[in-house]
Amino acid sequence: MSQLLALSLSIGLLGGVATALYLTLSLPVWAAFIAWACFFHCGGDTNALKQTIIGNIFGSVMAWIAAFLILSTPLAASLGLPIGAGIIVGVTVFILCAAAHVKALSSIPASVYGYASTFAYLLLSAQAMAIAELTAVDFHRNAMLLIILAMTGGAIFGFLSGKLAGVLTKKA
Repeated sequence: MSQLLALSLSIGLLGGVATALYLTLSLPVWAAFIAWACFFHCGGDTNALKQTIIGNIFGSVMAWIAAFLILSTPLAASLGLPIGAGIIVGVTVFILCAAAHVKALSSIPASVYGYASTFAYLLLSAQAMAIAELTAVDFHRNAMLLIILAMTGGAIFGFLSGKLAGVLTKKA
């Protein structure tokens, strides 16, 4: 079987499994697919799995910090939400990118995917963007915990789909 066909089959099969699992567990399947793509973007190997998971987690943590600061500091109230939020996002994204000097955080795209996914979830639900929700120790209320769980699972599904594709391309 060709490599493309094997990868298509493995991603299709495991994508269906991931979707059923994520919908059953009320997890955002879109975040899993972003991490899945990130895994292949980072190289599609064991190192890529580490880069993806660490980067996605770091990005989600930085987005959580930004959201917390937007909600809890007077910056947005004194300058207006667009300007205050813009400053906080600008600073946290600068830190996210500058942290690439640390080898474990060197994949800026993986960190950005985690950051963007966390903010996507927060902005999709007005209820999620509240201090009580951000600080809840509950995977279905705390955006950071939810996105980290969903993206870590997506990276693992990416790794498994690469392994399955490898098995399918081996000659008999």
